[in-house]
Amino acid sequence: MLQYNVNLEGKCILVTGAAGFIGSNLVKRIFTDVKDVKVIGIDSMNDYYDVNIKKERLKELEQIATMSASATTAAAPATTEPDRSRAGERWIFIQGNIADKALIDQLFADYKPAVVVNLAAQAGVRYSITNPGAYIESNLVGFYNILEACRNNEVEHLVYASSSSVYGSNKKVPYSTDDKVDNPVSLYAATKKSNELMAHAYSKLYNIPSTGLRFFTVYGPAGRPDMAYFGFTNKLREGKTIQIFNYGNCKRDFTFVDDIVEGVVRIMQHAPEKQNGEDGLPIPPYKVYNIGNNSPENLLDFVTILQEELIAAKVLPQDYDFEAHKELVPMQPGDVPVTYADTTPLEQDFGFRPATPLRQGLRAFAQWYAQYYGTI
Repeated sequence: MLQYNVNLEGKCILVTGAAGFIGSNLVKRIFTDVKDVKVIGIDSMNDYYDVNIKKERLKELEQIATMSASATTAAAPATTEPDRSRAGERWIFIQGNIADKALIDQLFADYKPAVVVNLAAQAGVRYSITNPGAYIESNLVGFYNILEACRNNEVEHLVYASSSSVYGSNKKVPYSTDDKVDNPVSLYAATKKSNELMAHAYSKLYNIPSTGLRFFTVYGPAGRPDMAYFGFTNKLREGKTIQIFNYGNCKRDFTFVDDIVEGVVRIMQHAPEKQNGEDGLPIPPYKVYNIGNNSPENLLDFVTILQEELIAAKVLPQDYDFEAHKELVPMQPGDVPVTYADTTPLEQDFGFRPATPLRQGLRAFAQWYAQYYGTI
């Protein structure tokens, strides 16, 4: 087990992609767990998916920041109105694009974050086939701006999102961070692998402690509508047919968002150690971890559990004819048949392995969906 060497208390933490699925859940967790912390959130709020979900996440973050700020104020007067001045001591949100270098440089100059968690990215494999420019801008130019800002404003730890997609069509499973990942099957995957290479170079050249996290198929309440489980739910509710790719012979390491956040919070608190090699030059303070459930599920089984939980949550009627609404189709370009995480290094270094059962996670999603969309 590694010893924590980054104390988050009393620090300023920058979270990019803060209105996103993982980003908003991370910020919530930081406010819950860390005392006297200030979080700077940035998000472009683009319309890749329903902006209202992002707005709802931000609204919840402001409420949590307000409550946690009030809790740190002794004998604070009771009030029913959010105290935005108090919230502002813990939470500042900036709508902007990390590809805007002047904005990022100014943000670092103004707030001097000690820890940076870069979750901002253009997501999605299939979207990258038709909109490659969005990935170059956000995932490459944007990440470069973050690295440059970290170089010019010494940070204790840079943590950034990579993806299981970097493993491409690797045949060996489970996927290990020791595997070669030189054959991406989508531009999205190529940009994520590029992030790891860029971070390694900056760690080597400028001694910036950085840790990349390869996330595996993240799901949960208030997730991304472009993800299969969310899209399936929308279509089933509308009486449309859902397409199950590779004739259902896909396996995914579905990872509940709370497990992802648990891993991120632990890893934030241990920056790779700075040390010199025999040549006297810095050894890159650089690490990469998988965060996945280490238990791939067949897509057909996943869809069956989703259907059962949607019926239980009253999103779908009890007698829903599921068979009439599914279609088995071939694999799509950019997809891979299986994702499967080897999480041994995460367990050894941080004593943690994601383990939320799929049914438990999909139940939480179905209940959220019923409440958010008013289906009950």
